[in-house]
Amino acid sequence: MSITPEIESRLALLQEKYEAMGQDMVSYLDGLLHADFLTYWDYIHLDTLLSLQSPKTPFPDEEIFIMYHQITELYFKLALHECKQITEKENLTADFFAARVRRINRYFEALTQSFEIMVDGMEKDQFLQFRMSLLPASGFQSGQYRLIEIYATDFINLVAKDKRGELASAPVEDQFEYLYWKFGATELSTGKKTLTLRQFEKKYSKQFIELAKACTQLNFNALLQQMQYEQRSAKALEDELRRLDVNVNVNWPLSHYKSAVRYLDRKPDDIKATGGTNWQKYLPPRFQKRIFYPSLWTAEQLDNWGKAWVEDVLNSK
Repeated sequence: MSITPEIESRLALLQEKYEAMGQDMVSYLDGLLHADFLTYWDYIHLDTLLSLQSPKTPFPDEEIFIMYHQITELYFKLALHECKQITEKENLTADFFAARVRRINRYFEALTQSFEIMVDGMEKDQFLQFRMSLLPASGFQSGQYRLIEIYATDFINLVAKDKRGELASAPVEDQFEYLYWKFGATELSTGKKTLTLRQFEKKYSKQFIELAKACTQLNFNALLQQMQYEQRSAKALEDELRRLDVNVNVNWPLSHYKSAVRYLDRKPDDIKATGGTNWQKYLPPRFQKRIFYPSLWTAEQLDNWGKAWVEDVLNSK
């Protein structure tokens, strides 16, 4: 078989590459000669992936619960991959920014649309029994979700709404003590931090604070304001950021709220979440008023943040 010009060209390029690294190309070709062909299952480590479900109880629907949360964390990792591309990009353009935010929106929309698996994809009786074996673990403890929030906006916008004015100029460490989600993981009767929250802070506090400091001028809201000041912003970017605000701060938490209503709503007393989180106040956006990009919304939209969605859920019960 003759050596075609295409093969000759590739060999020359390989020779140049390996010489530049002080390597012997022939040795690498020997390795290639004996290497096996790549398979799909080896490339994505399929056997390992499918072995990562370890239910704590014999209830079949617990596997659904585990796998859906694992899928969620993989989507969060995809979102963080895009966050890093945006904040690390030199000479960031509005087009690049918008394209990466659009990807994050797709990830969150896929998750929100699939959340019916959690709302209506498990038997209620099974869930209420196997959940007791998960204490004090909670989806509240998703560190990746908090990292996405920190990338997305000024840290002060994650502070509880009644403390934002007071702490607007405070150091990150002081603001951290009043983040909105901490008030969703306090014991309802005593107001003390739940074990769930104490575990979470022990594992992630340092990482959250370090990222918040690193993103002071690089979070999405800061980058947006810089582009607006320099007149480099674009309608497509602003549209995608509005979409992100709704996806992360309205649609995603309210999907959880809908699930909590189905499984935990019981009169006269609601059932507590596994981590003791105050889901009735923590999940609805109209209570938190957590908004990444306030400058992109009208006063009326800010006042009615998430209200229509909650009313629809309650009316459908």
